[in-house]
Amino acid sequence: MSVSVPDVPQEQIKRPAEKRPTIHPVWLRLTHWLNALAVVVMVGSGWQIYNASPLFGFRFPSQITLGGWLAGGLDWHFAAMWVLFINGLIYLVLNGLGGRFWRKFYPLSLRGVVKDTAAAFQGRLSHADPKCYNQVQKLAYLLVVVDLVLLVLSGLVLWKSVQFPLLAALMGGYDSARFLHFYSMLFLVGFIFIHVLMVLLVPRSLRAMIRGR
Repeated sequence: MSVSVPDVPQEQIKRPAEKRPTIHPVWLRLTHWLNALAVVVMVGSGWQIYNASPLFGFRFPSQITLGGWLAGGLDWHFAAMWVLFINGLIYLVLNGLGGRFWRKFYPLSLRGVVKDTAAAFQGRLSHADPKCYNQVQKLAYLLVVVDLVLLVLSGLVLWKSVQFPLLAALMGGYDSARFLHFYSMLFLVGFIFIHVLMVLLVPRSLRAMIRGR
């Protein structure tokens, strides 16, 4: 005796869910968010330190500074400095050892940057593949790494200029290091603003940095 089995539509057959590939590994997400936290603390406390001896004819509003006064700002600044330095070093080493740094940021060309910049202004820059950076992203990320290095080195001159005389001389002295530190901070804040804006325009990039997929 045979038993007939009714046909089941293909769309009703449960298939195992496909596991999406990991875009950002765990170590990258951890170092990214630690760096973000350290940078926010350093910028806020840095503005508090700036207000104690302004370079220009303005001060930052107290509502966006951190520390309450000069000593408090210095305490926050130095604490975040070590987090940024150690965590940033881990980020660079792991990127370099795993080869991810070269895969993500190269090749990079002036022609490609110009082309992608023009496409971005025209609203035609593709974000189809979150695993691949466009030429503008590559340049921006590389520049912000260089900027963070300049911030650390100029900060060392401002903190321990006597202990780092050669570094101070290369930067043109203590006063020049102050201006370099300030302008490097402005570049970093500008990068953060554009970075957050891009995340708002492409929210799946935020999900990828949180979940990895």
